[in-house]
Amino acid sequence: MKVHFSLPSRRDSIIVVGITTFIIILTAAFVGFRPEHVLMFGLFLGLFFATDSTRKLSVALIPFIIFGLSYDWMRVFPNYMVNPIDVKDLYDLEKYLFGINVNGEILIPNEYFAIHYSSVMDFFAGIFYLTWVPVPIAFGIYLYFKKQRKVYLQFALVFLFVNLIGFAGYYIHPAAPPWYAMQYGFEPILNTPGNSAGLARFDELLGVSIFNSIYGRNSNVFAAVPSLHSAYMVVTLFYAIKNKSNVGILITLIILMLGIWFTAVYSYHHYIIDVLLGAFCALFGIALFELVLMKIGGFKLFFNKYYNYIK
Repeated sequence: MKVHFSLPSRRDSIIVVGITTFIIILTAAFVGFRPEHVLMFGLFLGLFFATDSTRKLSVALIPFIIFGLSYDWMRVFPNYMVNPIDVKDLYDLEKYLFGINVNGEILIPNEYFAIHYSSVMDFFAGIFYLTWVPVPIAFGIYLYFKKQRKVYLQFALVFLFVNLIGFAGYYIHPAAPPWYAMQYGFEPILNTPGNSAGLARFDELLGVSIFNSIYGRNSNVFAAVPSLHSAYMVVTLFYAIKNKSNVGILITLIILMLGIWFTAVYSYHHYIIDVLLGAFCALFGIALFELVLMKIGGFKLFFNKYYNYIK
């Protein structure tokens, strides 16, 4: 295969380096520059300046880069500064809708699993929860390199779109996760540190600190509704079906989706309500993109230009 080594135009180089430098400075000033930022920006610039083909890949990955940056930037203006935090109402609604009677006491499902758990379920729960971002991104890269780039771009943009809808939900209705109510009660305590909750058992089982390190850096625990953990595989499965992926891929995605939904509740990170709203968020985002945005002339023009660049 012939590789075309050529630098981008001077204009494109100035624009990309200028915007990237500006974002890096802002991120360092307001969010804090971390090793993962070095990796992300370094990878993007390396791909952009390497070859013609890697330049297209770097541009194709922009929706995922924006996703990572937008999540980080929520640290600057926490959602609990916009609206009151829901701790008790969500807990009470969960108990009303899905409460489990245990010896005459009504428990929410999370409380039930805090009592009834096993090492086998702990292991699989951890495995499922480790796939929630890597698998969608891997699926997107798979579509890209299989030359299914129109479907890839639809998937990547919807993935970003669903995240932005979910982030908006965090600000509209800040909500505490089940583990918070179970550990701290119903009064919101700002700057509460992140907690790996039931996933800590996975770390203990394997003698690692994967989830402890992930959730230990969570700067805002009051962002449980909707569960974006539950949304990602819905988006991935939809575009796998649209791409007419083989049965093995579809079955794998269904198993991962159901496993993540179960783990969200089993590990006390989300209520069943959160999971259902996460799935709805994904379906709403897909419908809005496919049935509304892609019918708007200006957006369709943007999409076609984007696609023509990366194809």
